[in-house]
Amino acid sequence: MPRLLPHVSSPGGVLAVAGAALLAYAALYASPYELRVLTVAGVYALAAIGFQIVFGLAGALSLAQGAFFGIGAYVTGILGSRYGLPFPVTFPLSLLLPFVLAVLVGLPVLRLESHYFALATLGIAQVVLLLAVNLPDLTGGANGLAGVPGIAAFGVEVPRGRPLAAAVWAAVAAGGLLAWWMARGRWGRALTLVRDDPLAAATLGLDVGRLRLAAFTVSALYGGAAGALAVHTQRVVSPEVLEFPVMVSVLTIAIVGGRGRVAGAILGAVLLLHLPEWFRFLEQSYLVVYGAALLLAIVVAPYGLTGVLERLLPPPAAVPVPPRAWAERERPAGTVLCVEGLSKAFGGVRAVDGVTLSLEAGRVTGLIGPNGSGKTTLINLVSGLERPDGGRVVLNGREVTGWRADRLARAGIARTFQTASLPAGTVLDAVTAARLDRDGSIAAAQAHAGHALERVGALHLGPRDGAALPAALRRRVELARALAREPAVLLLDEPAAGLTDDEKADLAARIAAVAAGGVAVLVVEHDMDFLLPLVDRVVCLDGGRVLAQGAPAAVAADPAVIAAYLGDAPS
Repeated sequence: MPRLLPHVSSPGGVLAVAGAALLAYAALYASPYELRVLTVAGVYALAAIGFQIVFGLAGALSLAQGAFFGIGAYVTGILGSRYGLPFPVTFPLSLLLPFVLAVLVGLPVLRLESHYFALATLGIAQVVLLLAVNLPDLTGGANGLAGVPGIAAFGVEVPRGRPLAAAVWAAVAAGGLLAWWMARGRWGRALTLVRDDPLAAATLGLDVGRLRLAAFTVSALYGGAAGALAVHTQRVVSPEVLEFPVMVSVLTIAIVGGRGRVAGAILGAVLLLHLPEWFRFLEQSYLVVYGAALLLAIVVAPYGLTGVLERLLPPPAAVPVPPRAWAERERPAGTVLCVEGLSKAFGGVRAVDGVTLSLEAGRVTGLIGPNGSGKTTLINLVSGLERPDGGRVVLNGREVTGWRADRLARAGIARTFQTASLPAGTVLDAVTAARLDRDGSIAAAQAHAGHALERVGALHLGPRDGAALPAALRRRVELARALAREPAVLLLDEPAAGLTDDEKADLAARIAAVAAGGVAVLVVEHDMDFLLPLVDRVVCLDGGRVLAQGAPAAVAADPAVIAAYLGDAPS
């Protein structure tokens, strides 16, 4: 008979036992004050679950979660206390207003990176706080608004104590299950790739901007819901709900509990809201001990408490998914990609200067040249990571000049990078990410990813951690990830770097097999012994311009190529 509940020796089993113990404590032993603390912990758990989506999954350090929390609180407070509107009206509006604000500010702000994004979102929170303080006729100003009603619907009010705690934690359960479902699905996996490697995510057909905006707006919904429940719990709203300590609490909960994990948000909220109560017997020094305990937790468990559980009690290995070949489609013959007069300058340096070349189906083209000649920049232009200043790119007869990387990936261009890097997690998951926008389910994506790994002789690597693989194996997996896109054009940036002679011979055979299947392949490489026997045509760049192009032997013997790059003619 299949096991329906997690085993107690697994992380899920431990968390299930902990949840049952918490439920028993609330139902049987908690005092009214302890129930209030537990209710507030549920409010912060809900806010932190939303923060886990934008911070933990998408990797964006948003400091606006406190603002969304406060806006949800003020919507409920104003509509409930001033206008007497009931919970079924105020609660949806407390979600809607943060959502609308997230859409409006997310479009420009999410273009920023790293600490700039964090500072911008912090500025949003400060603006909202100033509005709350300086609009006393609406918000009550610094004094806030009292007399906010409790949760009531259809003439029935939820009383304080256990009923209110149950209502709040029911919302946490619903929000947590929804977030867990989203994180395990295609959307959550796509967000994780965006967090770990946004450039690779774009070249795998994922719209990075849209994914980040979706995560930001979903987090706003959770923040607004938590703020609304907080006001119903406290029956008063004041500028404190918009102040920075709220955001710090949510951030600390996410980090201590475990970044990106729903269980981490819940565990962290319960722990952080109860720790001060446990230390109150220390009287005036309890906050110092509380801060030291938090610091110790972060140092000892950098991956959070749920991370510790997963290390001590690793989950059982996933059942292998049999590889399944995707349906082969007819590929165009002849010229697949045409680059005409492509140019790109960075400041006063012309990295690419009027380059013209073409790639044909079933043929391998080599791109050579000294360091700084513009090879990687050219690939970045063709794959959409850079926008050209001039020239045209035509793919299968359609001009695609200036298209974003994700659009070009969906149109049929795949690439690898000069430095092969894979995100933490299994190799199968890394390659599955390349199929997220193509397959209708995770199972189908995994099966097709297994086929891509099989094609490069790396199926046995599926359960291994991609980030821990040696360079040669990482390059093989990266090639599988590119092939999983079923590309018409494959761009390989120094694929043989760091490989042994046997590994190079194996790679060359696999690249030739890919080309034989009708793919147009461009290989950037410095190793002439590897490249020249492999390719059908060679293009040499120097100073961003095409120095020579033609048959491998002819280009290798060209005096200008020898003088600029090869030094001595190859033997």
